Amino acid sequence: MKLAILSDIHSNIHAFNACLADARAKGADQFALLGDFVGYGGDPVAVVETVQEMVSNGAFAIKGNHDEMAVDVPRQTKTLGSSSAQWTHDALSASHRAFLDQLPMTLSIGECLFVHASADEPEKWRYVSDVTTAANCLDNAFLTVAEGDRTVLSQAVWVFCGHVHHHSLYYEGRNGELMSFAPTSGIALPVPSYRRWLATVGSVGQPRDGNPLAMYTLFDVAKQNLTFCRVPYDIQAAAQAIRNAKLPSFFAERLEAGR
Repeated sequence: MKLAILSDIHSNIHAFNACLADARAKGADQFALLGDFVGYGGDPVAVVETVQEMVSNGAFAIKGNHDEMAVDVPRQTKTLGSSSAQWTHDALSASHRAFLDQLPMTLSIGECLFVHASADEPEKWRYVSDVTTAANCLDNAFLTVAEGDRTVLSQAVWVFCGHVHHHSLYYEGRNGELMSFAPTSGIALPVPSYRRWLATVGSVGQPRDGNPLAMYTLFDVAKQNLTFCRVPYDIQAAAQAIRNAKLPSFFAERLEAGR
């Protein structure tokens, strides 16, 4: 199985379609979608309807914090992230919002755990941004495994997170200490199951590492390797959709700059 893992699409249908096409061209036959389908961007309906169609065809999807805000709009706009929540809520239909509302916070496939933010209390939306937060996430990354007539908890071997909008990889060293690694896009990295791994899979729709190209991650389960991917797309069209929606121009400007 080749599993394409996409997160933080943020109502950017242009980047989403480009990443899906790239993943399929690279042989992806399963998809895990790690939330934040909406927020910031100008095309929430197109993105949510694409996700709904993919889920109906067997893809996996979980909830992000912007999806939650689009359903239950904060009473006060306290952050930049919440400033587009009301507009997104109004743009979506009741059925779109119901779909987002019922998404799970985590999911597992085999020995993999998927979560939008950290596996440590995922509803708190903690960022996995350094070795300390990555270790906390891994320490709380458990799978429920059936053993006969009972279920037991088992630690996940591979953990995949979104939320931080950049690519990163963490792994357990020989002494159990967690190490960080800065991946190079397009290079397949071995991630063997005798160690535990945590990857932040990047943002499809709003990269923030100074590079505006869309981001996703491809996991070859049989070969146990991971490829961090960057994909060109029509950035100007996505930025114009934000301006056409009369959302804050900063959202378009940061898209164009990749920040």
